Amino acid sequence: MLKPWMIIGGVTFLVALGGLLIRPRDIPWAKHLERPNWLFFEPAIPFIWTAIFTGGAFSALRVWQADPGSMKTWLLMGLYLLLEIVTTAYIPGTLRSRSLVVGKVLGASGLLLGILLTISVSFIDQWAAILLLPYVLWSPIGTYATEQMIQLNPDEA
Repeated sequence: MLKPWMIIGGVTFLVALGGLLIRPRDIPWAKHLERPNWLFFEPAIPFIWTAIFTGGAFSALRVWQADPGSMKTWLLMGLYLLLEIVTTAYIPGTLRSRSLVVGKVLGASGLLLGILLTISVSFIDQWAAILLLPYVLWSPIGTYATEQMIQLNPDEA
């Protein structure tokens, strides 16, 4: 029988793979974009997001274990899933549309969803909320970086 941690971890992993849905022809567009000077840590970003998604999966597991199978818990699982889909859609959405504004909208949407989810789960399990704080703290950095890239690349907005 599948355990909740297996299902939550598997769904998290499968959705995260959606970030790989990029077309090779879109990569040159992204490579030519100017980036802010302070974005020197860009190679570490995939590792940062891996840690954030892992925290999110553990947060979801704690919420599930607090009240397994209730309607409230299922709704929160849907919100976790929506947050990960919006977050994972950033790269393929921005590349396919060739629009930094799409990335900014996805980033800002993820931030709002992350805050909503963190507040919602804080009433159920404090540690579940704490495990979402890296998302809430990191997401604005990505959204701000995208805004800075819009300023540096106005023709690619």
